[in-house]
Amino acid sequence: MNEVEVNEIERSGLSKFTDNLKSLAATVFGSVFRNGSPNSDKARASAIFNNFFLHIQGTKTHINTLRPSYTLGLGLISFFLLVIVVASGIFLMVYYNPSVENAYQSVKNIIYVVFGGNVTRNIHKWAGEGMIIFVLLHMARVFFTGSYKSGREFNWVVGVILLILVFVLNLTGYLLPWDQLSYWALVIVSNIMQSPRELTDSLGITRFFDVGTFSREFFLAGMVPGKESLNRVYLFHVMVLPLIISVFAGIHFWRIRKDGGMTKPDAFSPTVSDSGYAVPPAKTAGIFPTHKTYGLMELARGKTPSVDKDIENMVFSWPNLLIAELAVLMLTLAAVVVYSYYINAPIREFANPLIPENPAKAPWYFLGLQELLSYSAFMGGAGLPMLTLFGLFLIPYLDREQYNVGTWFTDRKGKLIAFEAFVISTVLLIGILVFAVNFGWLRSWFPEIPQLVITLVNPGSIWVGFIIVWSLFVIRRTGSTRMGAMSLFVMFLVSYVILTYFATEMRGPNWGFFWSMSQWPIH
Repeated sequence: MNEVEVNEIERSGLSKFTDNLKSLAATVFGSVFRNGSPNSDKARASAIFNNFFLHIQGTKTHINTLRPSYTLGLGLISFFLLVIVVASGIFLMVYYNPSVENAYQSVKNIIYVVFGGNVTRNIHKWAGEGMIIFVLLHMARVFFTGSYKSGREFNWVVGVILLILVFVLNLTGYLLPWDQLSYWALVIVSNIMQSPRELTDSLGITRFFDVGTFSREFFLAGMVPGKESLNRVYLFHVMVLPLIISVFAGIHFWRIRKDGGMTKPDAFSPTVSDSGYAVPPAKTAGIFPTHKTYGLMELARGKTPSVDKDIENMVFSWPNLLIAELAVLMLTLAAVVVYSYYINAPIREFANPLIPENPAKAPWYFLGLQELLSYSAFMGGAGLPMLTLFGLFLIPYLDREQYNVGTWFTDRKGKLIAFEAFVISTVLLIGILVFAVNFGWLRSWFPEIPQLVITLVNPGSIWVGFIIVWSLFVIRRTGSTRMGAMSLFVMFLVSYVILTYFATEMRGPNWGFFWSMSQWPIH
């Protein structure tokens, strides 16, 4: 090989290297996003189907799913709040010290020393509590549109489990600062855990079956709050609960995908306003466009929502669904950041077991339980919550009517039943609370009455019993299990809101009734 040939090879190699450098950005992009720019139907479908993060969604989405008035974006907001909680929580873990001696000071350092620490803590706090609100609202949306039917019954159960986990996740985080608020909230929650002892003591079986004490010891890692309690709560908050939530959230999303996506009304038709967020496919005949050819791949049998269903009114998820999701993400993030910038998460003095808070209150989302607890420890702390959850689990299995699935409140009758339940539950529950505040209850009238009677007959149990009886009455009156479930669910929501507000705003020192904090006695 002569010198000229060697020079040509060197120039050829350098030229290739230079060309590779020039095309480096495109090559890297192509190795990550292998389908190129999604500028055709096939590319748009591949952009979803072949993406690890996006393939949980279908390549096409029904127009009804994209309508803001149908889903309200509540499920997406709940998920994005979870992502914000996880991201901000990882930042806080770097600086938090989970020990009784250092936990409080580490939180103070986050607030006053760490750059951006106070805002990040606020974001973590308010995004977590926002999850409670929006998961509840999402569950209400699913219920009122009948979206727990048509093969989606189990996913409703998964959603209720996620709601419980979100409550517990927030509770464990509330206890970590180890200030007066968190310490005495820990005491209250441990008392709730021990509430079954009221029933076992009344029946005289505590020495054989003491589930209350076992629950308290498991929660506190002992009988009194201490360093073991904080370590256990921290373990659940940063490891156990996030792992369980991730599993159930994955199942929840997977079932939505496998169940055929969101529900939609049987008599759906696109409107002019739909063009604002989706471009319907241009079809000229039948359910298939005439400019495409199809081959028979498989014959499928079954009764799942994805079998024997028309595919009209579908649009590609890229970019229609992704734009909607990105818009919800930006709005959620902006709202959390702005709120967290102006409203600080509370923190009190260092925890002191010798100076109890008066009133000592649980976190606001458990104050409804604390109000019920003041009437009966067992019914308020265990009996009624378990009965409520059992009822929520059974709703999709007892209400199996398939009429107008995917329609808000089913029909005009459903709206009237929901309004009726709202008015009746609001008036009667407020009336019960007013009566109990002014006249007391059985223990005030009959001091020697057996405790078992107090446990079974109290304002909370009477109210839940009324809700059940009223729902059965509605079923008998209307001949519809859907209408009975409508009454039951509306009364559940009204009860939670009223009891939470009442215990938050109108309960003061010694759990007395006060119209406002200005009336609290000075001490």
